Amino acid sequence: MFRISSSLWERIHHYASFPQTGVSLQQMVLFGQNPSQGTLLRGSQFLLEELPVRLAHRVKELDQLPHNLSDMPSINKVKNWYAQSFDELIHFPPIRLPPDIRAALLAPPADPVSLPESYPNPSLHYQYYSDDYGTPQTGLGIVSTPKNGKNQNANGNGNGNGNGTGQKMRIPMERRYYANMSHVKQWPPEVREYNRSFTKTLESIKKRHDPTVTTVAQGVLEWKRSRNARNINLDVQHWLDRFYMSRIGIRFLIGQHIALNTLQPHADYVGIICTRANVHDIVQEAIENARFVCEEHYSMFKGPPVQLICPKELHFAYVPGHLSHICFELLKNSLRAVVERFGHEAEHFPPIKVIVVEGKEDITIKISDEGGGIARSAIPLIWTYMYTTMEAQNIDQDFTDSDFKAPMAGFGYGLPLSRLYARYFGGDLRLISMDGFGTDVYIHLNRLSSSREPLP
Repeated sequence: MFRISSSLWERIHHYASFPQTGVSLQQMVLFGQNPSQGTLLRGSQFLLEELPVRLAHRVKELDQLPHNLSDMPSINKVKNWYAQSFDELIHFPPIRLPPDIRAALLAPPADPVSLPESYPNPSLHYQYYSDDYGTPQTGLGIVSTPKNGKNQNANGNGNGNGNGTGQKMRIPMERRYYANMSHVKQWPPEVREYNRSFTKTLESIKKRHDPTVTTVAQGVLEWKRSRNARNINLDVQHWLDRFYMSRIGIRFLIGQHIALNTLQPHADYVGIICTRANVHDIVQEAIENARFVCEEHYSMFKGPPVQLICPKELHFAYVPGHLSHICFELLKNSLRAVVERFGHEAEHFPPIKVIVVEGKEDITIKISDEGGGIARSAIPLIWTYMYTTMEAQNIDQDFTDSDFKAPMAGFGYGLPLSRLYARYFGGDLRLISMDGFGTDVYIHLNRLSSSREPLP
């Protein structure tokens, strides 16, 4: 069992005093195109700086949760995972390079790189979603400074080198990560070995954190039982949003780096980012998967039909796994609503309609069902975690799948997590319901891939 020493706590608090660096899909594609061992080395060094900062922020927050939530055994387990990963990264052995290679790495590029500008998500007017659950309140996880207010980084570009928040300044992202290595023809074997070793460490960290979503959910369940609470407090809800959004970002950076180091080059992929993601194909696959799950669950020969209206050649840069996850969760909800309204033995069901449209800034996916809708008073509750009748259930402590395997279908995580995935790269998820008829859900995706991560 890993324990956090007092000296490690000092390091955690030191790293947590630095701001995190947000990236956009556009920037990640630029970094990862045709990577050489030198580019991958710079990527490794960037992550060795960035990941400990992000992990330190989360460890510190996990230790200071309100309402004694930090005392729950499962929350402590997650805190120790984050601290152990932080410890492994800050003690990762540095690379020893020949003087000429070191000089090449440190030399400014002949053509200074200007990164494409990244922008905040227009849906998020406040640092963290103060309008998502009704009346804005203060407390952990709610910072009511507008995104374009004085509390932002001084240069406003999300590269983490402003000091408007009282945090320490950091070197701009271009100088820390991107490097033009084309002039170095031969990289020494130490570089390849370093990259391989670092990738292996990241794979181990990623595996350790696979069960984080379910373990935190179990911790919240322990807390609810200890207080005999029916619903979770608003500040806990906001903390979960912040924590899971941060987790999506950490896993994206790790997954991208592992993919760049291990996958064979592909014309349409840069790591896990597909530069020409086909929206029609991704949504169609999500439809088939959701219908299969529905038919299995209700023992039906044929589930409700789903009509897809989408241009077959609509492409944009995105992480296919994120989009697939969002569509699958929402379609599953629509199918369940329709089946439960009309009965699983009905001969005919009204079709669920999926319409995809490309606009100037966004690609929007609308999923419409006739599943009876949601009462207006219940709309704010659907975005809360664990809005289900799960009081008598436990989450399997040995469960090790990541949140992509949809284990939380019965634990009230589908909608709030899907909204975080949509918001992660500049999109959003909106729901409009007609009580007594059905529900329309709108998935907005940033077509320009220019939105930076909303880092809590």
